[in-house]
Amino acid sequence: MARGNIVQSLKFKVECKTSLMSSRRKFISNSLMLPAFASMGKLLARTDTRKNFRIGACDWSLGKNSTPEAFAIAKEIGLNGIMVNMGSASNNLHLRKPELQQQYLKVSKETGVAISSIAIGELNQVPYKSDPRTEEWVWDSVLTAKNLGAPVVLLAFFSKNDLRNDNAGKEEVIKRLKKVAPHAEKNGIILGIESYLNAAEHMEIIKRVGSSAIKVYYDFRNTADAGFDPVDEFRKLGKDMVCELHMKENGFLLGEGTVNWKAVAEMLEEIDYFGDGWMQIEWAKPENADLVVSYKHNLGFLKGFFQS
Repeated sequence: MARGNIVQSLKFKVECKTSLMSSRRKFISNSLMLPAFASMGKLLARTDTRKNFRIGACDWSLGKNSTPEAFAIAKEIGLNGIMVNMGSASNNLHLRKPELQQQYLKVSKETGVAISSIAIGELNQVPYKSDPRTEEWVWDSVLTAKNLGAPVVLLAFFSKNDLRNDNAGKEEVIKRLKKVAPHAEKNGIILGIESYLNAAEHMEIIKRVGSSAIKVYYDFRNTADAGFDPVDEFRKLGKDMVCELHMKENGFLLGEGTVNWKAVAEMLEEIDYFGDGWMQIEWAKPENADLVVSYKHNLGFLKGFFQS
């Protein structure tokens, strides 16, 4: 072999070795960075999820309990939707009427304010744990919610329907939920239990009913008022057991009461909670304060934590 060819051959080998070493270093460097990129992706995903909540309000908190007039006020405030109460015993829970459902859908379309979820507030006065009429109400609420395109029905357990220290009441509620749960599952509707019970008591009911259609409707203020840490109790339940959120302070604007909303937001982000994507403002207005002004404040406060 000629000397020039030998030199060229040696030069080629050196270049190949250098290129190979460079590629290896890049591969190792990129491999080491992959976990960092993965972690960053997860963080960005959590942040995006946290900031995508839609914010509504309960129609009764807007002073328009179970009436389509609530949509106009919600639009003025700038809310994404409203939680609609089904009515009272005196009007036989009138939202069950197809003609009223059509009226609600019409006004919702006209205002651009969604029907986010529905509630049976009357259970507080006509207890689900004891009154036979309520079984029909809860059964019918499933189809009402489906017709209105709302994924969640709130079942209220306060006042006369309070389950604390009432084992007989809990047993009856479990019995009734077992009967209605397959109906809710079939129609894709979640029945959310809102009560003063702690996480363990809620989980016991859900476990014994044994249905994916039964979850907790979580209210941070109620949990605190019942003597529990609202953030700690939510963690115990876990993200999959809570269907939707109430955000309230009972007589105070959000951010001016005792609930640590920053800690709430951080916890929801940390566990990657999203539920059905809705949170509802309820009873967060000082006495004699203007409702629209108060709720605009509350909306802005929540947007700072939960919307981009």
